[in-house]
Amino acid sequence: MEPRQLGHTGLRVSRLGLGTLSWGRETSDQEAAAVLKAFWEAGGTLVDTADVYADGTAEHLLGRLLETIVPREDLVIATKSGCVADPHRAVDASRGHLLTALDASLRRLGTDHVDLWQVHAFDPLTPLEETLHALDIAVSSGRARYAGVCGFSGWQLAKAATWQLAAPGRARLAGAQLEYSLLQRGVEREVLPGARDLGVGLLPSSPLGRGVLTGKYRDGSAPAGSRGAGERMAAFVSPYLDNTADRIVDAVTTAADGLAVSPLQVALAWVRDRPGVAAPLVGARNAQQLGQALSAEALTLPDEITRALDEVSAPVHRYPDQDWSTL
Repeated sequence: MEPRQLGHTGLRVSRLGLGTLSWGRETSDQEAAAVLKAFWEAGGTLVDTADVYADGTAEHLLGRLLETIVPREDLVIATKSGCVADPHRAVDASRGHLLTALDASLRRLGTDHVDLWQVHAFDPLTPLEETLHALDIAVSSGRARYAGVCGFSGWQLAKAATWQLAAPGRARLAGAQLEYSLLQRGVEREVLPGARDLGVGLLPSSPLGRGVLTGKYRDGSAPAGSRGAGERMAAFVSPYLDNTADRIVDAVTTAADGLAVSPLQVALAWVRDRPGVAAPLVGARNAQQLGQALSAEALTLPDEITRALDEVSAPVHRYPDQDWSTL
């Protein structure tokens, strides 16, 4: 699998990452082991998790697999801290909480460091410089090799990245993780231009439009076993089951038919090769789903198909997002 640099850093990651949101819930220990082994054997290196995935079970499971399935040194382990199970405060990115959470993640993962440590969400109740100081401490102490953020808006990302570049000794932001797909191109307004300008690599989550871009929901129903059919994740999928999504999925399917590939391959190749993207994160729940995602590695979309998909999925840009000359 082709490696890429993550932003303007020396960290190299596989251009497809493996997400572990379902580990410990929809994905069993045996399925996780099979997925991780297949990903590693295909040349994949970037594995993304978080301390809140299955209440820490995903990290714990990944840690066990590092002892038995894949050598630790062969993987780029990314985790996230900051989201909390508190009805009064969904995010705690204070320095104290973040560093305590990182130490807990390291214990569950069974390692003395993570390769990429990410603030899981912006915390409006904590000064940003305090949050970023936690990243500096983690990197300078060796507990994290690189630092990043997740779910930051354009101004939040720009402020954070600029602060980190403003003084020697601060850990520059290597990556930003946000949702990005043919069904969700909101990052193109401000986040992606800011990330490219400041040397931050984008790690798209849900690159398959929460599964909708695979075409499995085209008949208006959720197939058995899909996230859309499950009680816990149905609300996650439903926002993309509308007429706009239908039109985009139809275009993806038409392109796939013309190329003799699957809609999944087309959708994944599109987001993987967008400017500024380092590695889409695919949350394969089993080895079969991972195999379908890995099959996109050999696909590069022809320019005319890319332009057609760009056009059919183009988000509406109005002032001040759009250039004055085109208003």
